[in-house]
Amino acid sequence: MRISRREMIKAGLAAGAAISIPSVLRAQTAAADARTVRMMLGNLSVFDPMLTTAVDTVTHGLAIYDTLFAYDSKYLAQPQMVGKWSVSDDKKIYTFELRDGLGWHDGSDVTAADCVASIRRWGQVNPGGQMVISRTKNISKKDGKTFTIELKEPVGLLLDLLASQIGPAPFMMREKDADRPATEQVTANIGSGPFKFNQELAKPGASFTYDRNEKYVPREEISDGLAGGKVVKVDRVIWDIITDEQTAFAALQSGEIDYIQVPSPDLYSAIASDPDLELTPPKSNEVYFMRMNCLQKPFENVKARQAMLYLVDQEAFMRTSFPPEYTRTITSFFGNNTFYSNDENTGWFKKGGDPEKAKQLFKEAGYAGEKVVILQRTDWAAAGNMAQLLAATLRKIGVNAELAPGDGSASRARAANRGSVENGGWSIFITSESDFSRTDPVGNPTLSANGENGWTGWPKNDEYEALRAKWADVDRAERKALASKMQQLQWDFVGTVFLGEAVSPTASRKALTGLIPFPDCTPLWNMQKASN
Repeated sequence: MRISRREMIKAGLAAGAAISIPSVLRAQTAAADARTVRMMLGNLSVFDPMLTTAVDTVTHGLAIYDTLFAYDSKYLAQPQMVGKWSVSDDKKIYTFELRDGLGWHDGSDVTAADCVASIRRWGQVNPGGQMVISRTKNISKKDGKTFTIELKEPVGLLLDLLASQIGPAPFMMREKDADRPATEQVTANIGSGPFKFNQELAKPGASFTYDRNEKYVPREEISDGLAGGKVVKVDRVIWDIITDEQTAFAALQSGEIDYIQVPSPDLYSAIASDPDLELTPPKSNEVYFMRMNCLQKPFENVKARQAMLYLVDQEAFMRTSFPPEYTRTITSFFGNNTFYSNDENTGWFKKGGDPEKAKQLFKEAGYAGEKVVILQRTDWAAAGNMAQLLAATLRKIGVNAELAPGDGSASRARAANRGSVENGGWSIFITSESDFSRTDPVGNPTLSANGENGWTGWPKNDEYEALRAKWADVDRAERKALASKMQQLQWDFVGTVFLGEAVSPTASRKALTGLIPFPDCTPLWNMQKASN
């Protein structure tokens, strides 16, 4: 009889004390107390928030940097670093004055010149930032604390774009760091945010340490989403990287760590039954999807991309990693539960998929046995499992699919290669983002279709891009109509293929309270831990 991986884990947990799980943390926890929180987050490898859309880097950025505006729990942009602001009657000149008490971790003051340089750098890489810069006449400082953005034409979503945490997010940096090209990494982890990055205790691949910034001055408003006062109630947060799921669970049970950002679904029932632990539903569900290299064979042909829409059995892909009750199918390009969700051009969806239709479309695309390389994450179980099923499903219809295993760093590095698979390139990779993030086609790079100037995969459709350009200039009702038109085009040229949607709760000890739920990031402020 074949025993599934899930059954093996459950058996191991049932054995309880009969199984001794070695802890990678036991020697490090002797001095831990209620003023230190240990969190198992992702495998942080990119620290400059302009270089990636990775949520781990956004979490790092939120800890050590600050933003001019921030979203509250209702996703409304609120002032954060800004104390006062105004806009001219014609909506073309914005004036921003920084609030008092802002300082960099190196002891220098935050200035308007820092913000001007940071906005310009952000505008090089974020789609929303690029749109802002294209419509900007000038960004200039008026004095040490005041700067202006003078537009050639209004940008109705300017404050929302400055508040967005979707990477590359508009974190403010020192002028000397922000003056670097956005493609050149900033190596100094020095911000003005509520935490300081402890470089001396950094252990890449094992742990990173964030110390409370004692000189940080929070806003007076109460904490609300990412807005309001960022009050730090602990002295230190340790970001632990633990690749073995059972070791992480054992550490959570024993109190050696306090939080797991993405617990294994195999462990949900065990976590829920432990009186000291709890599962917390996310503020927004997670959408899993694949991106294809639209610059190379076979997916430079739209027929091959359309084939992937028909090929996928979303329920089967979700079953590789999640209990059925934690999943659902998804057909709207703008997410399942958003204001912009719609049913336009979704005739491709069929329960169980349609492999025969997919096979026919590959034939129409002139597929001639070219190797299809699928990047398989070895440090992200869900994405890795789905990559294996995708390879097997492609092989069943005669596609020469091959897996390329690698951790996050290796996979991201290879995904940046736009060349053919023979030259170290790739064909497909799997990733995910929140349902919420799919409501922002202006600021979210994954929703762009501007070819080689766009996000990884590089799909191109000028008609779609023309509609996307209108998004910032119309009201909410008009955006809903735009969303339907954009989705009609998207499912024709196919820049993205959905694999399904999952509820991905976090796991924590009940002694850890004050956690702020927010899509695509884990804020480190506001939480506190009860003494043992």
